[in-house]
Amino acid sequence: MTGSLIDGVAIGKEIREEIKEGVTALKEKGCQPGLAVILVGDNQASRTYVKNKQKSTLEVGMKSELIELPATVTEEELLACVAKLNNDESINGILVQLPLPNHIDENLVIRAIAPAKDVDGFHPENVGKMIIGQQTFLSCTPYGIIELLERTGTEMSGKHAVIVGRSNIVGKPMGQLLLQRDATVTYCHSKTKDLATFTKQADILIVAIGRAKFITGEHVKAGAVVIDVGMNRDENGKLCGDVDFATAKEVASAITPVPGGVGPMTITMLLKNTLQSAEQACSQSL
Repeated sequence: MTGSLIDGVAIGKEIREEIKEGVTALKEKGCQPGLAVILVGDNQASRTYVKNKQKSTLEVGMKSELIELPATVTEEELLACVAKLNNDESINGILVQLPLPNHIDENLVIRAIAPAKDVDGFHPENVGKMIIGQQTFLSCTPYGIIELLERTGTEMSGKHAVIVGRSNIVGKPMGQLLLQRDATVTYCHSKTKDLATFTKQADILIVAIGRAKFITGEHVKAGAVVIDVGMNRDENGKLCGDVDFATAKEVASAITPVPGGVGPMTITMLLKNTLQSAEQACSQSL
């Protein structure tokens, strides 16, 4: 058995077409959705991410604003920049590209973004709403994974979902979103003993641990759906995930590739959150 591929590029494209229609509908009401990205310093990976975000923003018809600040920017200057965007009615989403230089407190900056414009879904207020199941902006990567599962017809209710990783950005919110869809959720992490005993029980296995090809086919239950959130380089410098794709695909019923799986969904859901913010702002102004 070889698992079917879960194509994040194709599903992301489908959702972006829906977003484009939503943007067009808002423009007809005189509302243009806008996303602002703040890039601090000259981290090459961050620059590439931001370039992709800008391109995608423009493709769906949104306004894209990039604010580039030097690595030497003070915390006060960055917070002042965020405050200005909070008050800018032409901007519906604010994203500060992480990581930030060491002299800046990331948590302080995240909390400074107005919750109504926090399209990354990182603000504590939005995280709290997500946990208790209220309408809010969902963290983009877990949100994208839910879309992948729903649009491939993967049943979540009553299934055992195992998450390897407990970050605030992926692992923790992922478990909550699955719980809300009536899955039974187990969290595993770097301190988990006998990891394979847990992963082999998973109907849905989501891996976000940041270690190249760490999960192999031996960790996977026959027929499981495997979602690989990792983005690493292997010994040949080639992009790979946290899952050893070659061995896992022989056991799984469906699996995401790297690249082309979860990655395209993250930016897509960022745009979906920005559209949601713009729709709320537009309905209040009409």
